[in-house]
Amino acid sequence: MTLYSCCCFILLLSPWNAAAYGPNQRAQKKGDIILGGLFPIHFGVAAKDQDLKSRPESVECIRYNFRGFRWLQAMIFAIEEINSSPTLLPNMTLGYRIFDTCNTVSKALEATLSFVAQNKIDSLNLDEFCNCSEHIPSTIAVVGATGSGISTAVANLLGLFYIPQVSYASSSRLLSNKNQFKSFLRTIPNDEHQATAMADIIEYFRWNWVGTIAADDDYGRPGIEKFREEAEERDICIDFSELISQYSDEEEIQQVVEVIQNSTARVIVVFSSGPDLEPLIKEIVRRNITGKIWLASEAWASSSLIAMPEFFRVIGSTIGFALKAGQIPGFREFLQKVHPRKSSNNGFAKEFWEETFNCYLPDGSKNSPASTSFHKGHEEGLGSGNGTAAFRPPCTGDENITSVETPYMDYTHLRISYNVYLAVYSIAHALQDIYTCTPGKGLFTNGSCADIKKVEAWQVLKHLRHLNFTNNMGEQVDFDEFGDLVGNYSIINWHLSPEDGSVVFEEVGHYNVYAKKGERLFINENKILWSGFSKEVPFSNCSRDCLPGTRKGIIEGEPTCCFECVDCPDGEYSDETDASACDKCPEDYWSNENHTSCIPKQIEFLSWTEPFGIALTLFAVLGIFLTSFVLGVFTKFRNTPIVKATNRELSYLLLFSLLCCFSSSLFFIGEPQNWTCRLRQPAFGISFVLCISCILVKTNRVLLVFEAKIPTSLHRKWWGLNLQFLLVFLCTFVQIVICVIWLYTAPPSSYRNHELEDEIIFIPCHEGSLMALGFLIGYTCLLAAVCFFFAFKSRKLPENFNEAKFITFSMLIFFIVWISFIPAYASTYGKFVSAVEVIAILAASFGLLACIFFNKVYIILFKPSRNTIEEVRCSTAAHAFKVAARATLRRSNVSRKRSNSLGGSTGSTPSSSISSKSNHEDPFPLPASAERQRQQQRGCKQKVSFGSGTVTLSLSFEEPQKNAMANRN
Repeated sequence: MTLYSCCCFILLLSPWNAAAYGPNQRAQKKGDIILGGLFPIHFGVAAKDQDLKSRPESVECIRYNFRGFRWLQAMIFAIEEINSSPTLLPNMTLGYRIFDTCNTVSKALEATLSFVAQNKIDSLNLDEFCNCSEHIPSTIAVVGATGSGISTAVANLLGLFYIPQVSYASSSRLLSNKNQFKSFLRTIPNDEHQATAMADIIEYFRWNWVGTIAADDDYGRPGIEKFREEAEERDICIDFSELISQYSDEEEIQQVVEVIQNSTARVIVVFSSGPDLEPLIKEIVRRNITGKIWLASEAWASSSLIAMPEFFRVIGSTIGFALKAGQIPGFREFLQKVHPRKSSNNGFAKEFWEETFNCYLPDGSKNSPASTSFHKGHEEGLGSGNGTAAFRPPCTGDENITSVETPYMDYTHLRISYNVYLAVYSIAHALQDIYTCTPGKGLFTNGSCADIKKVEAWQVLKHLRHLNFTNNMGEQVDFDEFGDLVGNYSIINWHLSPEDGSVVFEEVGHYNVYAKKGERLFINENKILWSGFSKEVPFSNCSRDCLPGTRKGIIEGEPTCCFECVDCPDGEYSDETDASACDKCPEDYWSNENHTSCIPKQIEFLSWTEPFGIALTLFAVLGIFLTSFVLGVFTKFRNTPIVKATNRELSYLLLFSLLCCFSSSLFFIGEPQNWTCRLRQPAFGISFVLCISCILVKTNRVLLVFEAKIPTSLHRKWWGLNLQFLLVFLCTFVQIVICVIWLYTAPPSSYRNHELEDEIIFIPCHEGSLMALGFLIGYTCLLAAVCFFFAFKSRKLPENFNEAKFITFSMLIFFIVWISFIPAYASTYGKFVSAVEVIAILAASFGLLACIFFNKVYIILFKPSRNTIEEVRCSTAAHAFKVAARATLRRSNVSRKRSNSLGGSTGSTPSSSISSKSNHEDPFPLPASAERQRQQQRGCKQKVSFGSGTVTLSLSFEEPQKNAMANRN
């Protein structure tokens, strides 16, 4: 393309641009350096069908935006303040060219083209070819725009020419992408922090069931997407997600409203601007859908389009985010000075005046095409419907701006206005850095500096990226690597003013992005009014909270926020509401009845204090008492024949062993300790072996003595008292060796058993080696079996000596007890293991004590007549006679068999010193008492029956009566 053709193209473009943007559609002032501005003086454009039958006309802007005009005024105020400053850019004048974007991309791009076109003319250096008397310097930076979608389109265009763009209200996180938006910067935090703050608020109020609505543009979609990410991390479920636009048709709005009305979610998160949200809110108000909590992004949290008293019954529970308010000294007075006649550089002042006072200025300009189009648009927005200004009265020009309440004069919380003010000062300080740059220390090649008189846009962009200054509030201002300023948010709640019924924004908290996670959010709940009057926090959960003691259970096919409450299993607990899982109790603890906490497990053992333990203890003490009583009786009557005949020394040792048996059972009662576990089984085993060894030796001694034909000195030598004790010791020593080996190789110990029952800790003794325990009991049973054998063999001894049948019976009891013990021991658990063994010990001990000693104690105490030497001797003689008679009869039978074989006589009568009477009785029997007295005086007679008859044994004693009486005593 030639230089001529470029010039012609730009010149052709300029008239079109000028026609679209007449004097009343811009604010413009000359200066050494020009700043561009993009502001939404209107909320939108009129819908118009372009059928292309004629040349397309520029669309009309409608619905005046008072706040947008205030933002424009903030830019003008900042520029004039800078021009008046003696320190900031001295001898330099800033000018401006400000356009209305009408809150649409098309109008914003139309204005941006004028900035780019002027810069291209300057870059072509056409002054020598074109006689441009009204030359306007290039726009070196642009302040704006408002909406993120509009700023995205503008940034794409300005970025091609590296013209810096400083936005005051575009917060989309997409604009932080420096690869795509090279020249974009902003004085508002991006939405990433805002989306996080929204999720934190929902988590703070314990909500987990929400809906989302977003504007279908580059502001709403990225913002709500970031919110979804944050919500997912916090287990917040989204019931519905809808997109809206101010240009959505009625059917689309109806569908969104239907979704909201049918949803069970009460909290609705909205990322949108006021104009995009307005059609939806109007339809919701028409249907009177109340009870919803609206969580507002900063783009509409304080929007005058939405914060209207007639909407309050629907959106009165709004909690929103607002930018941190700033202070602009003198700005209030500047706003009040606006007047169409005094604002020659501000082409928007005339329309502002007409909209504020609902009149028209009767001057020539009102009939101009531009003016007429504006009047048409505004009247359509007001609903007049005729399209002319005839229904408005003329303005006098003397109206008082402070007498009318409009968003323009709401300067109590300067948020966006302060961002505009800061954006202008950021550019000014970048120019100041260029102005004061020292060669060699600049930001450009070889430390060079830019010429302030010929400064270019890309040079300003370079200095903006390295900007660092202190604003009028004492805060540091510097853009990060993404061109963003990190800022904090105020949290506001919509209240209805009791004075005039207007909607006021009450600050109820703040969000500090600089704080560490978990400490960023602060909310004063006492200031929040839900639905305009309630203090109770609304409920917005898919399911009711699960109380402590329960956990959330998944419902198949439902979101994770929709759950059922499941009781914690035994051994687990939850002490918080909505627990996702129950925690296991520590090893020594168990869950309480409600599963809300853990309590110490019940520790169980055979206790001294429980009824069962007390009963066993009493039986053991009874056994000790009875054994001690028997021992006392035997000690007192130690010289009586019965005590002497039972081998009193061994009886004493036997009674001592029974005392040990009863006492050993007490080691099984009480909380097991290591020392009791190691003592109780050896004590039990050794005591019983000692007891059975005594019975075995005593029984075997009597048996050998009576079965000997003629007691010799050899018998007396081998069966002396020392040898008896030696045999008892040897038998007991074997058990002692078994116990020592057991205690050395695998000593028993106490331990806590958690496995038998979940809620109980059993404290049993671990025996160390079941084989050793088996050897201990097995050896005891072996001795008992041997003892049983000898006792059975000696069952026909004299009655006074014959304990055999009682010992036999006691051994039978012993075997029954310990044979029953084995399956009982194996099948029981916990404290009953000890109880089973105690019962076995006591049963066996009582059996031995009763069978062996109770009969003797009975005779000693209650039948003293039988405890005499004569009774003992008669029993002994009778036994001797029986043995001799059996021997004689055996010899007689042998002789008879021999005689029969030799043909001898048919029978013979044995000759003996014993007189025998066959089939004959005393013809003169005496009474029983006289017969007993005669036997005591002269001797005794015993009848012994055999197979062939009855033999009467008659013995006489020649021992002096006094000796007999002495022995009896």
